[in-house]
Amino acid sequence: MRFLCLVYGNEKDIETLSRGELGTLKRDSLDYDETLKQSGHFIAAHALQPTRTARTIRVRGEKILQTDGPFAETKEQLGGFILIDARDMDEATALASKIPMARVWMVEVRPVATITRD
Repeated sequence: MRFLCLVYGNEKDIETLSRGELGTLKRDSLDYDETLKQSGHFIAAHALQPTRTARTIRVRGEKILQTDGPFAETKEQLGGFILIDARDMDEATALASKIPMARVWMVEVRPVATITRD
């Protein structure tokens, strides 16, 4: 079963880390990706650029609406994701608890829905 681990936090928290702390967090994250690959749980992972680089698109009828930035002003921003394969939510949660960014931010674990044609 596939699970999406969404990494959320306040971008300002990352900005306050020292260069060494940020380097350690990046290395630990890449190392954990390798651990997940070796165990067969890894599907994909990416960090995201800051929210100031985002655009939100809405289509209403024939009109395309574009807004700079994320969908909503919130305290936490989506900073990245890891898509994993796990037996069940318990295993996915255990794997997500080891994501290094969880030490600074938080990780939401959500099962991936399968959409089929009727």
